[in-house]
Formats: sequence, C-alpha cells, structure tokens
Amino acid sequence: MPRLDIDIGYLAEQLKGLLRIPSPTGYTDTVVRHVSRELERLGLTVELTRRGAIRAVRQGSRRASARAIVSHVDTLGAQVKNLKDNGRLELVPIGTWSARFAEGARTTIFSEAGAYRGTILPLKASGHTYNEEIDSLPVGWDHVELRIDALARNRAEIDRLGIEIGDIVAVDPQPEFLDNGFIVSRHLDNKAGVAVVLAAIHALERNKAVTPVDIHFLFTIAEEVGVGAASILTEDVASMVAIDNGTSAPGQASSEFGVTIAMADQTGPFDYHLTKKLVRLCKDEEIRYQKDVFRYYRSDSASAIEAGHDVRTALITFGVDASHGWERIHMHALRSLAELVTAYAASPVEIERDRNLHAGLKGFTRQPLAEAAQDLGIESDPAE
Repeated sequence: MPRLDIDIGYLAEQLKGLLRIPSPTGYTDTVVRHVSRELERLGLTVELTRRGAIRAVRQGSRRASARAIVSHVDTLGAQVKNLKDNGRLELVPIGTWSARFAEGARTTIFSEAGAYRGTILPLKASGHTYNEEIDSLPVGWDHVELRIDALARNRAEIDRLGIEIGDIVAVDPQPEFLDNGFIVSRHLDNKAGVAVVLAAIHALERNKAVTPVDIHFLFTIAEEVGVGAASILTEDVASMVAIDNGTSAPGQASSEFGVTIAMADQTGPFDYHLTKKLVRLCKDEEIRYQKDVFRYYRSDSASAIEAGHDVRTALITFGVDASHGWERIHMHALRSLAELVTAYAASPVEIERDRNLHAGLKGFTRQPLAEAAQDLGIESDPAE
C-alpha cells in the first residue's frame, strides 16, 4: 500500500492543542490524559505504565516482529532551586537548554497552593539602573531569576504564597501558525512529533489500512532528561522508529522541508537495514528526504538500546531551526513525516528472522560487502 494522504487540518489542530498543555518533564499527567483520549477516540486501546508512558497497539496481521513508532510528550522547563531573599526564584533547567533562551520567557509556576505566573529575567534586567552592565552580564542559569507576578518582595512572602523548592516551572510556548506553512514556537520538540504520529494514525484508521504486523504507538514522558523509551518496549517489538526534531543549522544537512533521516547521533549509527528501508520508502513514495548526522543529540532510540532492548532503531525527524530555543518548523516536514510513517507501517516485513529473540545464521542480514570481498580475492558466503 502506498503512502496515505494526511489531513493537514487535523495535524495542525492536534499540534495547537498539545502546545496549550504545559508538560515539562516531571509534569506530564495532563498531556498524557489528552493524548490517551485522542488515541481512544481514534479507536485504539490505550495502556499506561505506572508513571504514564503511553502504549497504543494497532493490530496487524500478526503479533510477532511488531513495529514501534515512538515520540515523546515531555518538554523542556525549569524547577525552583531556591527562594531568594529579594523575593525571586533561583532556577535549574529541566532538560538541556541555554539560559540565553530563558531570558524574557513568560512562565507558570505550579505549586501545591496553586499556579502563579512569572517572568524569567537576567539578574541585571533594567538598563535604566545598570546601564551597559546588562550587556556584559554572563549567560547562564546562575545569572537569571524568576520574578513572580504576586506580592513577593522577600523570602517570607514567597513562603506565604506556598511556592517551594522543587516546584515545576513551565515556559509559555507562544506559538504562531503562519499562512505560508511556517510554525514558530517553543516546545515543537516534541509536540510536533506527537502531532505527526496522531495524524498518521488518523490516516491509517480513515483508510482502514491493514499492516503486516502489530504497530505499537508509544509516547514517552522523560526523553528530555535521557530516560525516554527505556521501559516501555515489549519483547515482541523487533524494530522501533523514533520521531523527533532534526537540527537545521550551518554544517547540518537537515531541512525544514521533507523528512530528515538521521544516520547517527552521539550514541553512534542507527540500524543499517532499518534506516536503508526508510530511505527506500522515501524514494519509492516520492517523499522528499535528506540524511544527516547529529553530534550533540540523542533520542528515545538511545534510551531503549541502553536499557538492553534488542531492537533495530532508526530516527526520522522534522527539521527545526534554533532547536531548544525559539524553534521554527514547516508543515511540509510534518506532512512528509506522517506520510512516511503510514508507508512504513504498511510495508512488508523483510527480515523474517527478527520475529525470534535468538536464531542461527539462516536468514541473517547481509551488508553490501560482496563486491569489495571479490575485489580483495575473498570468497563470500552464498546467501543463507
């Protein structure tokens, strides 16, 4: 079955809805409920782990050698490190992101006493007071503080508000959906990836698509802190494709258009055969694509492998300009990704041996070394 048409309006509405829900790592219950309800509305049965990672299985022709599509619902954020004597809050980041992009951010502080609004500011924020010192202040989390939009002139007044060390701080996304297809917002990593997966499921259900194996749609809740898909895979999953952001920047091949297929990240190469298949599907289905290598990046795939799961992994991405900052993407990439997911879900199983956890050489994969071996005078084995 070829790639399926994607409902762009549905994809955009899902992304808008996801961006409205604060979900920094550690504060994901609400977004988990939101995504779970949409999956159920689409006709899938939802199962949650103890902490709230989501698994929704769409049944195929068989259970063995299942495929997983994974994205993460958690985002960057911050946490209260200390209550300061000047009535402001010291912060530590949730996830890896620069305080350069935190300066000026509007936020919500979630405390047991209620939610408070606030702004992250540099320690020297007023040019009328500090003159040129505002430009020489170093960049870093030690050089910003959160101003609370409530009566908080000292530590005692912060205490009366009920704000405590460890409270979660969510950063406003402030999204803009432009008529030319560009989308600018914080937290497109990875709310956009979640919207892509939902749009792909929507297309599969709308077309009553039959897949050769079960498809496990997974949504993790702690990818931004490195945990990701460590504990959500079951033994019948043989391959896992992660959907996340690719970094569009000088020196990178990623693009805000089409699919960017990651060949490697900081943990090493992705599975040779699975990645090759995804490239071939792009070619066969005329989906624009490019390849890239990410040196300072890891995804749900890395956490799954490091946790000991013996699965083939790959990473397909939408190009993001200024990742983990003021992010920008284009709808063309989101649509292309969703199309590739539908094509992959319906594609034939090629490595039948993968249905077994362990097996002999028969049916084991080959990498294209036969010609090189012949040139070196080495006799290659016949196909098993």
